[in-house]
Amino acid sequence: MLLEGIRGPEDLRGLSVPELERLAGEIRQVVVETVARTGGHLAPNLGVVELTLALHTVFSSPQDKILWDVSHQSYPHKLVTGRLPLFHTLRQVGGLAGYTHPAESPHDHFHWGHASTALSAAIGLAKARDLAGETYDVVAVVGDGALTGGMAFEALDHGGHDKTRVIVVLNDNSMSISPNVGGISQLLARIRTGPHYQALKQQAAEVLKGLPVFGPQAFDVVDRMKEGVKHLLLPTMFFEDLGWTYLGPVDGHNLTALQAALRQARSLREPVVVHVVTTKGKGIPYAEELPDKYHGGGPFDIATGRFLPGATTYSEVFGNTMVRIAREDPDVVAITAAMPGGTGLSRFAREFPDRFFDVGIAEQHAAAFAAGLAKGGKKPVFAVYSTFLQRAYDQVIHDVALQGLPVVFAIDRAGLVEDGATHQGVFDVAYLRCVPGIVVGAPRDENELQHMLYTGIRYRGGPFALRYPRGKAQGVPLDAELRELPIGKGEVLRPGRDAAVLALGVWAPAALAAARALEAEGLDVMVADARWVKPLDLDLVREAAATGRIVTVEEAALAGGFGSAVLEALADLGLSGVEVRRLGVPDRFVPHGRPAHYLEEIGLSAEGIAAAVRDVVLAGRRQMPARRPGARSRVAAHRSGGA
Repeated sequence: MLLEGIRGPEDLRGLSVPELERLAGEIRQVVVETVARTGGHLAPNLGVVELTLALHTVFSSPQDKILWDVSHQSYPHKLVTGRLPLFHTLRQVGGLAGYTHPAESPHDHFHWGHASTALSAAIGLAKARDLAGETYDVVAVVGDGALTGGMAFEALDHGGHDKTRVIVVLNDNSMSISPNVGGISQLLARIRTGPHYQALKQQAAEVLKGLPVFGPQAFDVVDRMKEGVKHLLLPTMFFEDLGWTYLGPVDGHNLTALQAALRQARSLREPVVVHVVTTKGKGIPYAEELPDKYHGGGPFDIATGRFLPGATTYSEVFGNTMVRIAREDPDVVAITAAMPGGTGLSRFAREFPDRFFDVGIAEQHAAAFAAGLAKGGKKPVFAVYSTFLQRAYDQVIHDVALQGLPVVFAIDRAGLVEDGATHQGVFDVAYLRCVPGIVVGAPRDENELQHMLYTGIRYRGGPFALRYPRGKAQGVPLDAELRELPIGKGEVLRPGRDAAVLALGVWAPAALAAARALEAEGLDVMVADARWVKPLDLDLVREAAATGRIVTVEEAALAGGFGSAVLEALADLGLSGVEVRRLGVPDRFVPHGRPAHYLEEIGLSAEGIAAAVRDVVLAGRRQMPARRPGARSRVAAHRSGGA
């Protein structure tokens, strides 16, 4: 096996093209076998195998800097930079990350999981190189899907104007996660299917040389005519007008052509775009046929491509409820940022194509677009992962909340996920609850999810956000009739006098299990589904404070989160003398791996909740004399997880 002898990119440079092609097959085999077991991104990595080999044979990494936008397509890069012995640990606790990670290898320069970022960083890195008087190359590998994001255009505009020497490899596979949409996708399609750029450019120049132009301005006239013809015939002028030399399109699975194009780009010593056309899922028939399905996911059967069976997910319940509500209300519209499948909106898109909007990888635009729809009398629901809503924070504040517009933010993947720090959905509670006028809720199960979504769509008082986790739902039956939930009112699920657990969202069942276990120890514990972060149920806080001991539970960042809101409420209500423990995600980035491992580590489990209740009860008993809420004493606040 050739791959076993590749300890770094230097080992590739002595291989012939046939040997590199054989190596490409071995890499695909390892990627498929590993992802089938661990889950991860399959189709994106199968599509860039030859491109990865070409990059590492033309450039000298890590001296030359190869930056992978999003970096979910970096598995072949990992395999040829010495990480084959650890590749079986992909996405496992303590193992290799599913994205590039500087802690793993000097060949990785950024820990990225969001699209459209590499161009800006590449230009910055190249400018730092120039200022330091160094000469290494900087290459940004960017998918065509990333060009649906405005940040990429900001970088193209600046880099072309500044003439920074950087190479952008545009990996064009017509896909983001789902098929690409929009004008840029159409532009690239015209380039792919049109005449070869360099050949047509040369032909145009030769024809124009023969035209009978006379006078002192002859050369200027010819130049202008050449530019005019190129603008007429070549959509590639889009890049050149921004100041970038364009090379391509190049067959992204032809190693000889790739190496030649990359060497030419390196020799130009100016900003260059190398347009590479690849097939997402290359080499595996089911991944080629359904690249969106095999973009990323859990374990699957290699022979058939079938994913291992799973239960109904929260995303599916959300999507089905959207369809149900939209059938009754023609003003309901749905928005996604290139993720109709991941957010559960595929069914909505099929049934209501005129009311479904995929705006590409453009979360900022999506939020402001939703504001416009709301201003026009529609009822927009923007379904977005928690980690990606971060990219639209200014629009949430400035374009939606400040205007008091009724936009629903359906926040999927709220909480921990296997992908790691780039995708952990733990900051939304903190970054939303400080926004004036917004409602923020978290359903405890799929039945409450459908009612909360219905509530949000009917609410016309301003922005409304509901957060729910990735993965399977709890299996509770769904009510036949949808109903509005009282905003700002939680629900006591179990009364108690010794302590109170205020659980946010899906942690209410675990809190109930903890209370049942503690009952056998003689503790009578109140459990409440807090349901709302904002507005917080102050009556519920008072009732919990009457026990003298409160444990708050949230799968979100402790800093500024739900537990902080409870502490603030206790202070504002003048309820001192209440012992408080907050369970949640401490002030650090959580790595990749099974969420259950990290949840257990930080005390987010039935056992962890029970331990926190015991601790808070013992702390209260140690204080002599026993204090009651309202007595002159401080509010004790403690963090879990070492934060």
